Amino acid sequence: MSLTFSQELKATLPEYAFGVNRVKHINKAITENADWKNESFNHLKKLLVKMISKDASDLDFGGPRAKGKIWFRVYGEKAPDSESDDLFEDDATAIALSVLSTDQKKLLIADKNLDFALSVKLDETKPEFRFRGNIFFERTFLAVNLRVIKQKLFSLNALGIPAPIIKRLDLEHEKSGLILLTGITGSGKSSTLDAVVDMNNRNNSAHIIVLGNPLEYIHTSERSLVTHREVGNDVDNFQRGTIESLRQDPDVIVVGEMRDAKTISTVLEVTDSGHKVISTLHTSSTVDSIHRIIAEFPPDEQERIRNRLADVLKVVISQKLVPNVKNNLTLAKEILSVDYSIQSAIRNGNISEIFQMITQGKANGMFTMQQDLYRLFDTGVITMETAMSYCNNKKVMANLLGLSDS
Repeated sequence: MSLTFSQELKATLPEYAFGVNRVKHINKAITENADWKNESFNHLKKLLVKMISKDASDLDFGGPRAKGKIWFRVYGEKAPDSESDDLFEDDATAIALSVLSTDQKKLLIADKNLDFALSVKLDETKPEFRFRGNIFFERTFLAVNLRVIKQKLFSLNALGIPAPIIKRLDLEHEKSGLILLTGITGSGKSSTLDAVVDMNNRNNSAHIIVLGNPLEYIHTSERSLVTHREVGNDVDNFQRGTIESLRQDPDVIVVGEMRDAKTISTVLEVTDSGHKVISTLHTSSTVDSIHRIIAEFPPDEQERIRNRLADVLKVVISQKLVPNVKNNLTLAKEILSVDYSIQSAIRNGNISEIFQMITQGKANGMFTMQQDLYRLFDTGVITMETAMSYCNNKKVMANLLGLSDS
C-alpha cells in the first residue's frame, strides 16, 4: 500500500459508505488525524517531483479507471508508471482531499467536480511550481488530474507568430478588438495567451485584467498593472468578472474561456465598447471558431451576432501540439487576421469563403493548419505521417504533400 495508514483508514469506513458518503467519511478521518493528512500531502508532493523529473505535462490517479496505477502524459503519450507504488481508490481520495480547503470540498461535493490551482514548493532551492487541477467523481470514486503550469514564458517570436500578427496583438498598435486563441485541451493555448499578456505587460503602460478558472501563470506587473481574478475565489463567473472589469479601468481584459452564450455575448459587448479582449475557445480551426460563436445563439439572434463579431474580431490563432522527430512536441497553428473582406464574409454568412482567404493571406501573416504542417514537414521537424494525422483537411494536406487522393 502507498499510505502507511491505509488499513487503519479502511477500518474507520462503514460498510455502507459509498460515493459522496464515503468521501465524507475519509475527509473526516484525515481532518481529525493531522499525521494522515500530512502524509497524504507529502505523498502527492513525491508524485509531483516525479512528474517534473519526467517532464510530464499531466498526472492522473484515482478512480477505478486508473487500476491503482499512477499515469503520466509525457510528450503527448499517456501511460501508467511502472516504477510507482499502487495507489487505490481510498488512498487516492485521501490525497485529493489533503490539498483542498473546506470551501473547495463543499463545492466538490455539490458539483461532483472541482477546478483548482495548486502552488507547491517541491525544492527549497527553487520557486514554487504551479499546477492546474481537476478532481471529479468516476463511478462514485474521486479521480484526479493535475497539469503542470510551465513557469517559462515564451516570446511570440519563439512561438512562430508572424510580425504582422504580433503587431495586431500589441495594445500599442491596436487599442481594441477581440483576440481568440483556440484549440483542444493540451494544445498550448495557455502558453500562447501568457506570451500575449507578457508582451503587452512589457511594452505598454496599461492595466491588464486576467480572469482565470483557475489562474495559471501569475504575471508580475512590469510596465503594465496586471490584476488577476480567479473564478470561484475572487469572482463568481467569467460573465460577471468581465462586466465588473469595466469598472476597474482596464485596457486589456483576458477572459480565460468563453464557455457559453452569456459569456460570449458579454465579451462581444465589452469589446464593442472599445477594449482589447483576449479569450479562448475549444475549437480545432479558425473557421470553426466563428461557426461555434454564432451557433451558440438561437437562429433569430445569429444575424446580430454575425454583425457584432465582424466588427470586433481581429485575430484568431488555432493551434495543436504535434509530435516531432525528436520525440517531443512542436507547435502547429492556423492564423486568421480579419480584414475588410473577412468582415464582409462574416456579416453575410459566407463563413466557408474564409478558408480560401486564409490560404492566400501569407502577406498579412495568415496561413492554414495544413500550410503550417507542410512547413514543419518541409523543414524536417515532423514526419509526413504526423502532418496527415494532425491536419484539419486531409485532401488539402495530401495535395500539399504531393500525395494522391487515395
